[in-house]
Parts: sequence; C-alpha cells; structure tokens
Amino acid sequence: MTTFKDHFSNHAADYASYRPGYPPALAAWLGELAPTRKLALDCGCGTGQFACLLGDVFDHVIATDASAEQIAQAEPHPAVAYHVAPAEDSGLPDGSADLVTVAQAAHWFDLPTFYQEVRRVLRPAGVLALISYGLARVSPEIDAVVQRFYDGAAAAYWPPERRHVEDGYARLNFPFLEIPAPNFRMEATWSFQAYSGYLGTWSAVRHLEQDQGPTPFHSFLEELEQAWGDPSVIRRITWPLSLRVGQL
Repeated sequence: MTTFKDHFSNHAADYASYRPGYPPALAAWLGELAPTRKLALDCGCGTGQFACLLGDVFDHVIATDASAEQIAQAEPHPAVAYHVAPAEDSGLPDGSADLVTVAQAAHWFDLPTFYQEVRRVLRPAGVLALISYGLARVSPEIDAVVQRFYDGAAAAYWPPERRHVEDGYARLNFPFLEIPAPNFRMEATWSFQAYSGYLGTWSAVRHLEQDQGPTPFHSFLEELEQAWGDPSVIRRITWPLSLRVGQL
C-alpha cells in the first residue's frame, strides 16, 4: 500500500495563493507530442496550476491529488475534473490517456507503482512528463540570502526526497523512451510580500517553525527585505524548469 507523504494540506490556501504559474508554452508543447488531445491526466495536481493549462489544450483533463485540502482549493476550469486519488491509482480506464503529467510532485511518489499505473492508463505512443523546479532567481544579492537560509536554518528540515528537485530529477529512474525537451521557465513579477509568501509555503519552513518557532524564518525575512530594498518594488522572478519526458 502506498503511503501518502502530505507536506502541503495544512497550508493549501497559501499554496494556491503564492505558487508560481507554469508557462502555457509547456502545455502546448506537450499537446503536440501527445498522440491525440482527448484526455490528459495530471497527477499530484495540488491546486490545479498545471491542470488548468492542460485544460486549454486537451478536450478533457483528469487532475488527481491525494490531499482533499489541496483539491478543495483547486482552480476551476471547464475542461478539468478534480478527484482525490493517489497518483499510483488514478481510477482511469486502461489505455485512455494521451498524456500523464506530474508537476513538482514526482519525488513524493512510489515511482515503481506509479510507472505501472502510467503504462496502464496511457494509450500507445502516449507521453509522460515529469516537471520540477528548484530555487527562484531574482538578483545576485537576493539569491545569496535565500541560498544561505536554504543551506543553513532550513537545511535539516527538507525531506530527503528534496534532493531529486535539486538535481532536476536527473537521478530518478525513468524507464521510458526519453524525448529531449526545450528550455522552459516560470516567471512572476512580485512584490516582497508575494515573494515572502511563496517562501513561506516551503515544507521545510513549516517544519522549522514547528520545531523552533517563528524566529528563524522571521530573521531570514528581515535579512531578505534588506536585500530587496523598498518592499513595494516589483521584481521579476524566474524558475528554470527541469523536464523528464518520455513516450510509451
């Protein structure tokens, strides 16, 4: 039986508010790879950030997450149906999906069982895409402050699966015919309040606050605000995406 490692349900509303958006061009590119655009399955969908983009490309999207709290906060879309279900047991019929996607969640899955499910639900020539992103890039000064916190106060509170995000899923077993992917990135223009809100959704921050209280994170935010300058200033933030894309 698969054990669901739930790091996000207790702050699903913040997750919906502060997570960055994926580029529509990525969903469009995956639509071009898929054998048809009838059905996509988005696993570990969270609050639907990527599922809704797929809904603009595919006729129907089934978006699943093991967290009922995340699904409750999911963004509605006419082509997207949300279900509470583990990635390893989607409930879809055999050979029904053109595309299976996982955005920033594959490192939590029981991958051997998930891959069995992918092979079951994909139609011939169907496509699987694992998507991940690491630390944001803002400016050298701001990035240095964030990196020190990431490697320092927060380091012990990241779950071990985080290492796969750090290396862009490069070491994950991926037993599919791999397809080279173009370079994609997420972008946002945020104030300091929005950026700090995003940082507060990190699972390591929640564990740190549970163990040590709010002081370490607040101290980090004070240092970060000094590097940011006027907190009302809007800055451009980017997250380079890492992709493992394969065909059945």
